[in-house]
Amino acid sequence: MFVKELGATAAQIPEIGLGSWGYAAGPEPLRRGLDAGACFIDTAESYGTEPVVAAAIAGRRDRVFLATKVSPQHFRRTDLLAALDGSLRRLRTDYIDLYQLHRPNGTVPLGETLGAMEEAVDAGKVRFIGVSNFSLAQLQQAQATMRRHPIVSNQVRYNLIDRAIGDDLLPYCQSHRVTVIAYSPLARGFQHIADCDRDGVLTRLAGATGRTAVQVALNWCVAQPGVVAIPKGTRSNMSSRPAARPAGAWIRSSFTNSGSPLSSAADPASKRSPANTFPRLQNGRPAPAAVRPPLPPAADQLTAAPIDYSSENAHRL
Repeated sequence: MFVKELGATAAQIPEIGLGSWGYAAGPEPLRRGLDAGACFIDTAESYGTEPVVAAAIAGRRDRVFLATKVSPQHFRRTDLLAALDGSLRRLRTDYIDLYQLHRPNGTVPLGETLGAMEEAVDAGKVRFIGVSNFSLAQLQQAQATMRRHPIVSNQVRYNLIDRAIGDDLLPYCQSHRVTVIAYSPLARGFQHIADCDRDGVLTRLAGATGRTAVQVALNWCVAQPGVVAIPKGTRSNMSSRPAARPAGAWIRSSFTNSGSPLSSAADPASKRSPANTFPRLQNGRPAPAAVRPPLPPAADQLTAAPIDYSSENAHRL
């Protein structure tokens, strides 16, 4: 499993983690993800999944990077510190690696909220502070408010058919060493991405590289510098059966090079119409060899997906 540095800290986290919004499959699938190397789990007090995450990490807390979020209605100092204690109890731990503001709340002074977050770090209950669903302006305001500790991450939606952050927020985070945690990296179900792929680019690239279309889509996301992804469960349950086969190695920069069918430098129309997200293949043929190099000899040592990313399970992520 490849790892990336968290913000400007010395901490490193897997580039593929486990999301738990809407998750209802019990601890075992999460344990299998951890066993596969995805030792990064994201939850939130509002998800109702902190108890199942606690069960999944029992006996291995020191080997898991644990992230959770405080809800906006708890952004007052006393409410936030009480919410933190509640999360610690439900997660059965005495510290949280990454504590995040779930979304902005303009009715509470940001200084009060982030001051409480810094208190939590000083008390040893939190290691790092992050935000979620913050725009560029909101992130910059939050950064200017911090006094003792940095904001290390911003969790936002990012995938092949939703690249809104690519215009300003992503470049800013990359240049200022704020990790982007991409939620919904397979959209609201992979079929939404597949429906936009009118020319079958994902299928062709999957065939050319020996990967699944889902792997290609996820790889496009995490191949961006400073981006990690947390595929999530759904209310209809995550797959609880063992993976049919290992997801295998990932091709690193194959799908983001200039000229790649999945290059983010797509036709400007792609920003207006999801159906135009995938540029056409050259002359209707698979991508040239320059963007689909052969797998290296040590391919089995490269990043593997933490759970079964086969096409038949894609809709469950």
